[in-house]
Amino acid sequence: MFDFDFSNGYVLLRIICGAFMLPQAFAKIVNSAPALAFFVKAGYPKPHLFVLFITAFECIAGVGLVLGIQTVALAWISTLFMLVATISDYKVNKAWLWTKGGCEYPLFWCLCCAIVAAHA
Repeated sequence: MFDFDFSNGYVLLRIICGAFMLPQAFAKIVNSAPALAFFVKAGYPKPHLFVLFITAFECIAGVGLVLGIQTVALAWISTLFMLVATISDYKVNKAWLWTKGGCEYPLFWCLCCAIVAAHA
């Protein structure tokens, strides 16, 4: 816990994975409409609850990964979270490139979180 050895690439990746979740959560707090529209398009039941759940998860996992709290558990859950995001992105946008709304970006972060979980 609270490992900030920046010379260790896995620690740095853990911090980056957590830090990148925080602006995503903040964006949903400030304006949840785009996230809500995405979950509606993806066919999620009760999409407003998914927005709340994901916002809370991104806050908790983001802070936990940055600080190194429950790293293995949070990194594996984040891996699953990003895998679902990848599948949902592809279902909605039918694209690979993230510049076209595709699933490349969430898959990349899914793999990063898996690496963090495997080496924590």
